Amino acid sequence: MTTMRVRIQTADFDLSAEIAALRAQDRRVGAVCSFLGTVRDRNDGQDVSTLELEHYPGMTEKSIEAMIDEAHRRFDIFAARVVHRVGLLQPLDQIVLVAVSSSHRGESFRACEFLMDYLKTQAPFWKKEQTPEGARWVDARVSDDEALARWGIQASNQG
Repeated sequence: MTTMRVRIQTADFDLSAEIAALRAQDRRVGAVCSFLGTVRDRNDGQDVSTLELEHYPGMTEKSIEAMIDEAHRRFDIFAARVVHRVGLLQPLDQIVLVAVSSSHRGESFRACEFLMDYLKTQAPFWKKEQTPEGARWVDARVSDDEALARWGIQASNQG
């Protein structure tokens, strides 16, 4: 059974349905680790009323697919799934899901953290935050040399 590993979408997603699809009656699965990111109301010390996320269709999915392939090479996992929302989002909205299945929890935890670190530091997303001072576009990628070094990932040019 082929499942879509990466989805970039404007619509919200159902966490339990995504986890069920990841497991998909796979009797080998003994562990599922997931990370759910939500929009918060503050960033860099400023109030944020809305967040607008943009990406390059095709390029973003290809980039995340390549990192899922790398997670499969590095960790003993069965499946991985990334759902990332784009468009206009409000505080409390779900924004990203990373879920990984494996036989044992350790591999799932490590692969999930690896994929989330990649998304936060390397995936090509851009965001516009609405603050009391007005709108500001910021690169959604966060410079995190420690996370990159932990996984041996080369930083992409963020400038």
